[in-house]
Amino acid sequence: MQYRQLGKTGKSVSAIGLGLEHLDRKPYEQVKETVDAALDVGVNIFDVFMPGTEVREFIAKALGNRRNQVMIQGHIGATDINQQYDISRDMPTVKKYFEALLRLFGGYIDFGMLFFIDSEDDYRNVFETEFVEYALHLKKQGDIGHIGFSSHNPQRAIQAINTGIPEMMMFSINPAFDMLPSEEYVFDYFEGDFGVNMFKGLDPRRAELYALCEQKEIGITAMKPFGAGKLISPEHTPYMKPLSVPQCVHYALTRPAVASVLPGCKTADEMYDVARYFEVSEAERDFSDIISSVKNNFKGSCVYCSHCEPCPVQIDIATTMKYLDIARLDENNIPPSVRSHYMSLDAKGSDCTSCGHCESRCPFAVPVIKNMQDASKLFEGK
Repeated sequence: MQYRQLGKTGKSVSAIGLGLEHLDRKPYEQVKETVDAALDVGVNIFDVFMPGTEVREFIAKALGNRRNQVMIQGHIGATDINQQYDISRDMPTVKKYFEALLRLFGGYIDFGMLFFIDSEDDYRNVFETEFVEYALHLKKQGDIGHIGFSSHNPQRAIQAINTGIPEMMMFSINPAFDMLPSEEYVFDYFEGDFGVNMFKGLDPRRAELYALCEQKEIGITAMKPFGAGKLISPEHTPYMKPLSVPQCVHYALTRPAVASVLPGCKTADEMYDVARYFEVSEAERDFSDIISSVKNNFKGSCVYCSHCEPCPVQIDIATTMKYLDIARLDENNIPPSVRSHYMSLDAKGSDCTSCGHCESRCPFAVPVIKNMQDASKLFEGK
């Protein structure tokens, strides 16, 4: 297992975590074996959004005295009231369910997640009411360690981050979702099929969101890496062939600010299969050839796949591009940390010889040479 810093929280989380959604309504024995498998491979972050009492109790029981080995994302506003996605903004109801979650997991939740910020109403009903005050109170009294939020909508996520309140977020990330126009609702594609014709390219709002998170040190935990299983399904994939599990994991882990991918495993075997990511070769992780099979999907946009490398002068092109994308959000106010990270690279944009080796290998027609020149100007003043 590898571990990454989760933004400015100061927490180091496993690059692969576990989303426990699919253990809902499963027998305790299955919950126990899945939890044990996650701990066996070094997972140290669980997402527990499910509001049902039984599944929460089963997870807590399965952890037992190993509760201190994992950090838990617990969701404020996830309630079992038989409404769509079991969301509530009614404060007595919200408090009842979250405080029950606190009791089950030892009186402390590592990441208190403001649940489901997808619409303008979601945003207002959380950030402009006593809902957010409740979360701040929980943090002040030490019941939660950090405030985060969950979302599937890049526009609302950007709005939430710009309040300055969240330290991290859980967001749905996979290549198909990144090609959806930001006004599309990702849940509409869980039941139906992805339509190739809807893919217009890398959605600029999603690209902006990832760069903004890196800029503001908002750590991301990625949900839905397999697109509800459709991306790894021969019948439902929008590409020429399905992506593999390691390719989906690698895509999410190469987005800026992503610290951990949280697949929804429901068996020990599924958990072990996802953890194989660390055993496969770079070639087996490479997703670029498959996602480039959809016409014009990411044309001109760097997806940090490193297909362009090795560079003859040893520029880490993918990392340089991440820093450049962040800098472009506000060229007059580049975060000092980003500038420092760029300047610590062994080879920089100014070292580019314009040989074109990278551009001849790029599946997405990225103007790498120009980007290296831009990086040199923005960071080095050359």
